Amino acid sequence: MSERDPIPLILTGIASICTTVVVLWFYGYLHFAKPEDALLLSDFTMLKTVPGEDYKVSLKPADQVAQCVDGVLVLFDLEQKGLTGVLVDDRKRAVRCLGEKTPAAQ
Repeated sequence: MSERDPIPLILTGIASICTTVVVLWFYGYLHFAKPEDALLLSDFTMLKTVPGEDYKVSLKPADQVAQCVDGVLVLFDLEQKGLTGVLVDDRKRAVRCLGEKTPAAQ
């Protein structure tokens, strides 16, 4: 019975694991989360409007602007350029919007 050199087996195992991770990442099945991915942009509250009742809002506008993109409400932060996000509820369901078309590329 001859002894086998374990180094080629170890290198083959490491190479196959690395290849698997790269292929899964390339096709979108694997995502490496960054701290900014989980950043909570802001807390939002919906004010229910009741006919005949007054409600008060601040005259100063929020630091975010919303736009309808593909039927989903997307928020753009005005303070941190490039920071965008989809408005979701507490169950991570996207808030839909009606009536606007997707912006056309000019």
